[in-house]
Amino acid sequence: MSGSPAVVLRLVASAYTVAEKAGDIVRKVLNRGDLGIVEKEGAHDLQTLADRLAQRSICASLSRRFPKITIIAEEELPSEEITEDLIENGEAEEILQKVCPSEYSGLKEEELVVWVDPVDGTKEYTEGLLDNVTVLIGIAYAGRAIAGVINQPFYNYQLGPGARLGRTMWAMLGLGAFGFQLQEVPDNKIIVTTTRSHSSKLITDCVNAMEPQEVLRVGGAGNKIIQLVEGKASAYVFASPGTKKWDTCAPEVLLHCVGGKLTDVHNNPYRYDADVKRVNSAGVLATLRNHEYYVSRVPQSVLLALKSD
Repeated sequence: MSGSPAVVLRLVASAYTVAEKAGDIVRKVLNRGDLGIVEKEGAHDLQTLADRLAQRSICASLSRRFPKITIIAEEELPSEEITEDLIENGEAEEILQKVCPSEYSGLKEEELVVWVDPVDGTKEYTEGLLDNVTVLIGIAYAGRAIAGVINQPFYNYQLGPGARLGRTMWAMLGLGAFGFQLQEVPDNKIIVTTTRSHSSKLITDCVNAMEPQEVLRVGGAGNKIIQLVEGKASAYVFASPGTKKWDTCAPEVLLHCVGGKLTDVHNNPYRYDADVKRVNSAGVLATLRNHEYYVSRVPQSVLLALKSD
């Protein structure tokens, strides 16, 4: 084995520090008090200064170090000069020390697609529901999500002044998932997490069909997957074309690495090639365990309404 870490491992190590930098940007914008909110496609689809600065930081930092990767990010931003204070050059040493799985050790930069959501849960960010907010950087190869980094900028914020804010989780197929403690909902309980602000009859019908004892309505796709791996929910049910590939790429890897599964409502996996449709048009069904049970409960009306790509 050569002394230099594999390209994909270096990319994950960089994405880790870049996500932490983005999380710091998100906190600083909030502390300034002026979020710089603009509406993209209505009151439920917002963009803030944090979205804009974090995206510029992530994309510029990664493309400077890995000029041949493809980066697809949520916000459509005008090209402008990137100031050096937005650049993060660090790499997470703990990741570089890992042995890259053999099937990924020879990958080249140009074979990798990076999906970026600079602030997942923007609406919740503007409303002060800070535990819903994540920074998502997913890495795909040959259409499959293979690695991901999730930063929670405001983790621990409920502890009040003086608490150390933020944490970063990461995962890679063949290596595992790191930065959190895996917990599971008890076997006999069905707790469904679903959208907080984008509900519809289809979503409600699908959630009810799971016969849950409890429904958690929260923001952010990344946040919902964290609920699955930390024992707060057993399924994430979203019967709507409301999420995009940058919402699910990184969280999907985290879930897969602990034995979970993320598909559309038809039980088909999503692809993350550079040229795919951005919209997850057949909804999201994610579980830590018993995925087939939840798939079997999806109503026919939902299956007919949400067609797979």
